[in-house]
Amino acid sequence: MPQPAEQSSRVRVDVWLWSVRLVKTRSTAASACRGGHVRVNGAPAKPSQAIGPGDEVRLWSHGVLRIVEVVDPLKKRVGAPAAALALIDRSPPPPPKEVLASIPRRDRGAGRPTKRERRQLDRLKSFE
Repeated sequence: MPQPAEQSSRVRVDVWLWSVRLVKTRSTAASACRGGHVRVNGAPAKPSQAIGPGDEVRLWSHGVLRIVEVVDPLKKRVGAPAAALALIDRSPPPPPKEVLASIPRRDRGAGRPTKRERRQLDRLKSFE
């Protein structure tokens, strides 16, 4: 039985994220959806939510916000050149390296900051 025309141009959001290579695996895309890291047209998305051309998808991954518009709802994973044609990237540019370098960071494994360190951090943040 053939599907209606509007349903054939729609695809699951987790499949599409994997197809256009925004995530490495489909299960990673589904986990991102369940974790609240994916929004479709401003609303939180479930992995099975259908998306189509013109929808805006926001993905928060690895500390970076990706904002893309769906052009072609792909159901199968494609090569990088074809994947680039299936979306319009509207992501904001990354901050300059000078800004990233000026953000204080704790060493990995250093544990929780002490009360004195928290006060120092609060003083630094109040100058921003």
